[in-house]
Amino acid sequence: MTMQQTSVMAPPAPKRLEEMKLPIVMMRDILLKTMFRKNLDMVTDLAPALCLPVPVTQELIDMGRDQRLIEATGTLNANNGSEMGYQLTDNGKARALDALQQSEYFGAMPVPLDVYREQVARQSIRNIMISREQLTNAMGHLVLPDSLLDHLGPAVSAGRSILMYGPPGNGKSSISNGIRDALGDRVYVPRAIEYAGQVITVYDPIVHVIAEEQADDPNSLRRVTRYDRRYVCCERPTVITGGELSLDMLDLVYNPVARTYQAPLQLKSTGGIFIVDDLGRQAEPPQNLVNRWIVPLEESKDILALQSGEKFEVPFDTLVIFSTNFHPNEIFDQAALRRIFFKIKIDGPNQANFLKIFAMVARKKKMALDEPSLVHLLKVKYPTIDNIYANYQPVFLIDQMIAICNFEGIPYKMSPELIDRAWANMFVKDEVIVK
Repeated sequence: MTMQQTSVMAPPAPKRLEEMKLPIVMMRDILLKTMFRKNLDMVTDLAPALCLPVPVTQELIDMGRDQRLIEATGTLNANNGSEMGYQLTDNGKARALDALQQSEYFGAMPVPLDVYREQVARQSIRNIMISREQLTNAMGHLVLPDSLLDHLGPAVSAGRSILMYGPPGNGKSSISNGIRDALGDRVYVPRAIEYAGQVITVYDPIVHVIAEEQADDPNSLRRVTRYDRRYVCCERPTVITGGELSLDMLDLVYNPVARTYQAPLQLKSTGGIFIVDDLGRQAEPPQNLVNRWIVPLEESKDILALQSGEKFEVPFDTLVIFSTNFHPNEIFDQAALRRIFFKIKIDGPNQANFLKIFAMVARKKKMALDEPSLVHLLKVKYPTIDNIYANYQPVFLIDQMIAICNFEGIPYKMSPELIDRAWANMFVKDEVIVK
């Protein structure tokens, strides 16, 4: 178990209703709506549906009984452990329907925003200490110069913003994914949070990967139920956006039918990584996108707005990685560049590393290396482009040769002729088209 995995403290489960720190009416209404929508009548079924401990769920039911919204149905049979059953009274059903008109949300109790802030601090991305070995292992499938890890390591450990720039096709996206893999530990993601009586759903199965329980822990079966089940134990999240990113994707999304909110992408990525790939390809100017991040990057907080216009602060605890094929001076002013803490240039490989990549790809694709073909590639073809190598080129060339071999019905092999045919598809010549 790594140091990071042991450092994240699980959110403690509430023991009493008063520890929930949610509006009483909201909790009562979510209970009623859940009983109504899911047709549940026993505490042992309601507790997991609400993601609450049984004693807290029982307190809620007792409160509903005192208000004559819930009634007991009597002792059930022995197969259910003589557990008491409950149902909504007519007043309870009316209240549930009224509450559903106000908000369709039911199920897991939300976590108050202030309580969530405490958990964010416990599992902050800035608490992580990445070792050179961890980063090297995560990047093991890439051929990178040692100097690059010298720059990446401190940047990731600092948990601050990173700008990776350089010519296309040299693995900026792969490096971003490697950084994600190097984190390797877990965080607790709330299913929903509450602010000012409004519910904001956060857990998203598209973004969040549920962590497998540790089978090697002999106490895991006893311990696993002890954290607050309003959270989901997940791998540190990674949100990857590209040319589709727009400013409105960074705002709360309101569902007018359910009358609930969905967290924006950067809130879903809390405790993890937010990758903005292909910066400069979005409809929004890069300067505008970075301006939107200035307050979060500098103050570790973001400002969101409800439908009413009320603004409020949420924690911003995310490693933001910008990746671009443009030179930073072309797309940012100096004020914006100051806000990005680390700026790392990703160049193409030298000839020695290019050959390493080429050999590694050929071995993986089961194509034998051929010395005359390699000499032809290096001495004849690459001088035509000033010997500028890129990481994507070995995969491209070998896949082209494989496609040709498959079409011609011949065994996989390299030859100067196949190199020429593959090379012709890698670049498009400038031509004058006569109309």
